[in-house]
Amino acid sequence: MVNKKGLWFLTLFGLILVLSVYYITLPEELIMTNANQDEDQTIVDVEEKSALETLRIESDAELEVTMKELQDILTNVDSTIEEKNAAFEQMKELNNNKSLEQDLEKKIKETYNLESFIKINGTDIQITINSDKHDKQLANNIMRTIQENFDTKQYISVKFQS
Repeated sequence: MVNKKGLWFLTLFGLILVLSVYYITLPEELIMTNANQDEDQTIVDVEEKSALETLRIESDAELEVTMKELQDILTNVDSTIEEKNAAFEQMKELNNNKSLEQDLEKKIKETYNLESFIKINGTDIQITINSDKHDKQLANNIMRTIQENFDTKQYISVKFQS
């Protein structure tokens, strides 16, 4: 009599055997065509977004390191209350800046239909636009759109990158 483990083994072994025979009997041209199409599509997707994505990844890595350092200050028992308060305020400011950066990128996307990357550092705002067209008027309009979101004067720079 066959026990349950033996039955499961025979069932799975039979399934693997059927799938391997099916794969072996497929025409080689069909397999190669599908593989090449997937590779071409992946390469195109990576090239289109690489510049802005690279900037985002670098910015996120810097933010993560800074947040880790600030959390270490907050959790350190030897830190004074003033140091902990300063670290907490800085973490709060970093989180607010990150949120504001995302909101401003969304606003540029909606207003000008352009992909962008924004980095806020105090009163400095660096904007990188993914566009082949380097237009001074467009850059000026983008700066005005961004400045509308702030009460105080900000130093805004726009860089076009294709």
